[in-house]
Amino acid sequence: MPSASSAVAPFLARPAAALAGVLVVGVVLAALLATVAITAVSVSIAALVLRSLLNSANKR
Repeated sequence: MPSASSAVAPFLARPAAALAGVLVVGVVLAALLATVAITAVSVSIAALVLRSLLNSANKR
């Protein structure tokens, strides 16, 4: 016959695994958001540089 602590253990492990899964998904989503933000900044800087180059070429 199993003891009371071994009968409770599976119920305690499920929330811990769920919390770990939520944390992993949160970290992955935060990394994706940071990647998108960095890409957007890079594209905007490249657009500003190209616009500046095109404007200076048109003035000549």
